[in-house]
Amino acid sequence: MKRFIGGDQNRAVAIWLFSCAVLVFAMVVVGGVTRLTGSGLSITEWKPIMGALPPMNADDWNAAFEKYRAIPQYAQVNAGMSLAEFQGIFWWEWAHRLLGRVIGAAFALPFAVFLILRQMPRRLIVRCAVLLALGGLQGLIGWWMVSSGLSERVDVAPERLTVHLGLALAIFMGLIWTGLEAWNGESHSRLPVGWSRGATVLLGAVFVQCLLGGLVAGAKAGFVYTDWPLMNGAFLPPVEWSRGGLAFLHDQALVQFNHRIWAYGLLIGGTVYAVQAWRWRLAEGLGAAAFAVAAALWLQAGLGIATLMNATPLWLGALHQAGAALVLAAATVNLWLVRRSQARLFTSGPRSRGL
Repeated sequence: MKRFIGGDQNRAVAIWLFSCAVLVFAMVVVGGVTRLTGSGLSITEWKPIMGALPPMNADDWNAAFEKYRAIPQYAQVNAGMSLAEFQGIFWWEWAHRLLGRVIGAAFALPFAVFLILRQMPRRLIVRCAVLLALGGLQGLIGWWMVSSGLSERVDVAPERLTVHLGLALAIFMGLIWTGLEAWNGESHSRLPVGWSRGATVLLGAVFVQCLLGGLVAGAKAGFVYTDWPLMNGAFLPPVEWSRGGLAFLHDQALVQFNHRIWAYGLLIGGTVYAVQAWRWRLAEGLGAAAFAVAAALWLQAGLGIATLMNATPLWLGALHQAGAALVLAAATVNLWLVRRSQARLFTSGPRSRGL
């Protein structure tokens, strides 16, 4: 493979970044399963180094179980749980944390090697350093999330879970974008601002929907109001408005309602975006990407409805979370393609207008 010394592109770097993105995707899915199985509070300590080792003998298992039995979730939700049942939830949380450590090593070590060998495109060094820092911050936020459920709650705070998920998805987007930059090199040409703005808004809307989904997960709102298109026969069931702003984070009816309404708007916006791409006969890559995003949105919406109406079984819940990450990936690639395409692809007249 051709060696680039501080050059504009390096496909080995790109493959590394895409591989890390795949690992983050797996992390998001495993995190969803950890939440759905109620496993997230099974490890009550944060040991970044020594915590990589699971309990090695009966005494270690009994000690870990005793620590779990001291938190409210055991007393109020899992009272009487056996050691074998505890081990079942422990392994999910341990796997989730171990995967986080693997991702950290899979990113940091090759990054150092690329820097030492001077194969890292100069313009991507700062971006990758920021991604590395965000990965470290994600570990801290993960513990901040878990700690919210160890003393007064029986689960983690929805807003903290959403921050944790949001940062994971932001890292996921950053890896995909930076990988595309490493694979293709730098381009200075840009489409008209309007079209780029439309693709940016679409990506932002998808990201917001993912955050709203995080609030649904944190508030366990996917287990209630399982009819559709109404919610328990109403457009919006009663909301505890007395909770003030916390209602938007914790009230199950309002949290699920917001997720539904934003989904409808996103479907309309994504479809209009794809239709406009066809009308203006955009470049082959752009048109295909626009329709890919729209198709993914419709498939994800159908999956979301099925997940809800079946009261969020484990396999559907995990599939829905994986689908959200894939929609976000498609929207990220779409925006990257828009920003990289040649402005000359547009002719004069109506096609030169942006969204």
